[in-house]
Amino acid sequence: METLKYRFEGRTAPSSRLDHVLVGVVSSGNLEVLIEPVPLDGAMEIEITTAARGFGQIWQAVLDDFAARHALKDVRITIHDVGATPAVVSLRLDQAVETLQEGGDA
Repeated sequence: METLKYRFEGRTAPSSRLDHVLVGVVSSGNLEVLIEPVPLDGAMEIEITTAARGFGQIWQAVLDDFAARHALKDVRITIHDVGATPAVVSLRLDQAVETLQEGGDA
């Protein structure tokens, strides 16, 4: 297992009152994304635990793209990965943000 940590400056606070959002499932080739609003001085922190070691540059590229599209502030994102492709990672992250912004009605 490998743990990767990233921090991005955010611009937009989540509009939801939910205390967390969880999407996805940890199983072969997939991942789970947990988003929690927490005070982080305007930052977004992302921590990944992955079974696929040595893909830090790919994670960085996927998360740079995500942070450019969703510059959330004061949120912690936790990802548990079992070898998901970058497309699945992006899909799950977008799904989690959409669920958070809709207040959990998705």
